[in-house]
Amino acid sequence: MVGGFQNISKIPELRKRIISTFILLAVYRICVHIPTPGIDGKALAAFFSRAQGTLLGLVDMFSGGAFEHMSIVALGIMPYISASIILQLMTVVVPYLEKLKKEGEAGRKKITQYTRYGTVVLSIIQGFGIAVGLERMTGPAGSPIVIDPGWSFRIITVITLTAGTAFLMWLGEQITERGIGNGISLIIFAGIVCRLPNATLTTLQLMQTGEMGPVTIIFIAALMVLVIGFIIFIERSQRRIPVQYPKRVVGRKVYGGQSTHLPLKINTAGVIPPIFASSILMFPLTIAQFIPTTLIENYPWIESLMQSLNPGAILYNLLYVAFIIFFAYFYTAVTFNPIDIADNMKKQGGYIPGIRPGKKTADYIDWVLTRITCVGAIYISLVCVLPTILISKFNIPFYFGGTALLIVVGVALDTIGQIESHMLVRHYDGFLNKGQIGGRNRR
Repeated sequence: MVGGFQNISKIPELRKRIISTFILLAVYRICVHIPTPGIDGKALAAFFSRAQGTLLGLVDMFSGGAFEHMSIVALGIMPYISASIILQLMTVVVPYLEKLKKEGEAGRKKITQYTRYGTVVLSIIQGFGIAVGLERMTGPAGSPIVIDPGWSFRIITVITLTAGTAFLMWLGEQITERGIGNGISLIIFAGIVCRLPNATLTTLQLMQTGEMGPVTIIFIAALMVLVIGFIIFIERSQRRIPVQYPKRVVGRKVYGGQSTHLPLKINTAGVIPPIFASSILMFPLTIAQFIPTTLIENYPWIESLMQSLNPGAILYNLLYVAFIIFFAYFYTAVTFNPIDIADNMKKQGGYIPGIRPGKKTADYIDWVLTRITCVGAIYISLVCVLPTILISKFNIPFYFGGTALLIVVGVALDTIGQIESHMLVRHYDGFLNKGQIGGRNRR
């Protein structure tokens, strides 16, 4: 590991890319602290102090605290991610988009262009909704959050937030092109990781006051290491289906048959299932923030329902796991088509030993995928329910686990992998041992 860091300084291009990545991420963090005009910051902070566990809290997590401060990048990169997911789902039902997806680089550029347009449209819609919502929100003692409400505030807010999202989208593309790793993912990564210093400081303060003992902290630290190691193991794990290609005669040359494999990730759906599940479950709590207090007092069942849907409640955890499993299967079915894979293998003369080409191959791939998706869904559920257990049972003062941890570990692995590739191309040892480079856990 130490040798890998030393080798980075020996490659000028890699060193330049890493420095560029840090500079561009620093620009993003500076933008987080530039407020949107016309908002009372103290009243907004008081409102967000009671909005934890709602959809607003989820958006604030992905924006790196920008939403809580209502900065110019308050929407974060979420409109871009939403537009990407929508376009990806539409490729299944829209023949034109499906055709573009199969056209290679040219089709990919066209879909990227549509994604940018969709990002701007979603930013305008969300920006207008936020502007109207801010006008209705109040801080302590009923003080308004918006200093001067009206159409002028709404228009300025929409323009500011849309421009901020467009800037982040451009910033992410610059990181991908000039830096190292996926720019969009690194922006989310930076927003989540920036909360670590405050969590560490709070933990140390609790230890000094005696609220958390040294044994508890050591146990939690060991558990965190084990969980991160478990996530890395699963994320790198694959189910490899052997594929055999026969000999081919091209002109006067005979090319020998090739044995390869079809890699199927254990967690094919990634972090999409917990994001969708969290959004659905947090929607009622978000609506509850705007329900008048008098209405809740007149109808006690509303308050009981909201309490049962709070993170940590039994009903919430059961629904959370159920939604994660559903979306894991749904998103895998949308993004991975066994029939197309089987057809492509058949056209190239490939086959799975013991399985007939065509429909039988597609059925076999679907059979394998269904079973490993079950393992992946259970794995995601365990990681996402972990924060609730740690907070309720061990009273830890920070949020560890869930979607945030999956994103952080996934982005870190991807970035390290790209750094490894740069070093290996120039014949330098990477962070891993030579026998482990590029290795995958077989499942």
